[in-house]
Amino acid sequence: MKLLRLGAPGEERPAVRTEDGRLLDASPVTADIDGTFLGSGGLERLRAAVAERSLPELDPAGLRIGAPVARPGKIVCVGLNYRDHAGETGAAIPPRPVVFMKDPGTVVGPYDEVLIPRGSVKTDWEVELAVVIGRRARYLDGPEAARAVIAGYAVSHDVSEREFQLEYSPQWDLGKSCETFNPLGPWLVTADEIGDPQDLALHLSVNGVKRQQGHTRDMIFPVDRIVSYLSQYMVLEPGDVINTGTPAGVALGLPGTPYLRAGDTVDLAIDGLGDQRQTFAQA
Repeated sequence: MKLLRLGAPGEERPAVRTEDGRLLDASPVTADIDGTFLGSGGLERLRAAVAERSLPELDPAGLRIGAPVARPGKIVCVGLNYRDHAGETGAAIPPRPVVFMKDPGTVVGPYDEVLIPRGSVKTDWEVELAVVIGRRARYLDGPEAARAVIAGYAVSHDVSEREFQLEYSPQWDLGKSCETFNPLGPWLVTADEIGDPQDLALHLSVNGVKRQQGHTRDMIFPVDRIVSYLSQYMVLEPGDVINTGTPAGVALGLPGTPYLRAGDTVDLAIDGLGDQRQTFAQA
């Protein structure tokens, strides 16, 4: 299934996108797509309602697409998880996942405006595969157990301010948690539909110029290992989001470091997970 949320910010309603592109109103099953829904067997109830054809159809005309998961409890990020990206930043291949947190309040819709922070001169792009947790997870014992707690996947844009991130603090939070810095969606695609998360191509362009062209098979730490690893150090809750890293091609590693400016447009996509587009504006 492909789950999404439609409507103005704060007024989104849950929906399901069918294989033929129709949108079904999921509100008879749940008030929202959030951790409570995911952790209480919501996907199974929604799947049954779709099979029974009991959900009314929605007219998407004029409806904004919000982030597909409401109010993530936390966003956990893995840095330097593609060999080519580590290389372009001059970093060594990490022996263990590089983990940092991102403010959940950064999450916005996939086509919403993104704000360049005041004082920023190094706002950067990063297309990433997001993992959405569907069951409470602690001390998972290996890849199979990790796969069992994944509800699905989404396109994530881990927008970053490199000066804030790398020059203002020994931790990365300042450059990762600026408002609007995590567009998510358009859909939450359930794990059964995606199959192998290490078989997905990632794409990103800025003002029509291709900047990132990567593949999840090039991750240093694959999805199941990341989820299992994180569960040894924190409890993962339903609705939590994990950003799994970005391939090469970010502004930080390009000649001339062409960081984003107000008016720039970024297009990004992951095979099978949909696409995003944001225009950047000054905060």
